[in-house]
Amino acid sequence: MPEVITIGESMVMLIANQGKSLELVSDFSRHLAGAESNVAIGLARLGHQTGWISAIGNDPFGTYIRNTISGEGVDTSAVTVSLVHSTGMLVKERNNGGDPQVYYYRKDSAAANFTPEMLQESYFENGKILHITGIFPALSPSSKDALFTAIKMAKKHGLMISFDPNIRLKLWTAQEAKETLLEIAEMSNLILPGLHEAELLVGTTNWEQVSKFFHEKGNQFVIMKNGADGAYYSIRERDGSIIEGYKNGFKVETVVDTVGAGDGFAVGLLSAMREGLSLGEAVTRGNAIGSMAVMVRGDYDGYPTREQL
Repeated sequence: MPEVITIGESMVMLIANQGKSLELVSDFSRHLAGAESNVAIGLARLGHQTGWISAIGNDPFGTYIRNTISGEGVDTSAVTVSLVHSTGMLVKERNNGGDPQVYYYRKDSAAANFTPEMLQESYFENGKILHITGIFPALSPSSKDALFTAIKMAKKHGLMISFDPNIRLKLWTAQEAKETLLEIAEMSNLILPGLHEAELLVGTTNWEQVSKFFHEKGNQFVIMKNGADGAYYSIRERDGSIIEGYKNGFKVETVVDTVGAGDGFAVGLLSAMREGLSLGEAVTRGNAIGSMAVMVRGDYDGYPTREQL
């Protein structure tokens, strides 16, 4: 049974092989995209037992996704195959050195029709961490209900809840996102927002205010990602004292694709925490894997094996 469990949608991703506007592109490469499966794959590459919960269509893209993820060593036994809804897809422009333009084709996908009834509580019995993002609850009311149900099941069995807000305003309004994500934050043990996400959720990027806000919400661990520059972190000890600090990022000579860096950070952070490293050491590893992710094309292609790390 997996020690780290994730739940969320993964899609087939077509990446333009030409640096032009998409209407002029004629050649694409097929890849896999999905924040939660990215984390599961990254942790599996480092030797951790991981599992991914989701739904895919009974179509070639769904088969490709499941085979690719399971081929990386991730357990996919909790994945539902829909006979009614198709697998989601996205298309990404080629943009060397920055954030590429992404177009989603995921409305009414199999994952968007995931329901709480598709969850198996027994899957959480031996887990240690449930890692979730703010993407899955934005897909539909049923996927939102399923996420909250998964959190309750995980907490019942003593799993730590790791939460990356991962706000996608193409999926819902800022107000909808804020209300739902703050509710999830109150149920989480660890939260790792980026600067802009912290500003949307808390109204500021001031580290001390952000940290205080989420600690008061009940989060033991608060990490605020500061892009290439590194990350702030703090931990609330049992006696109520706060230990905090900042770890610098790793310099990257050539940035190829920034997508997947945040998930890579989560891979480094969670793997180090599972291995008993301090929070500061875990943040350093998160920075390292995030830097490795941006040096190659593809969301998780740059995530290292244990030897490479």
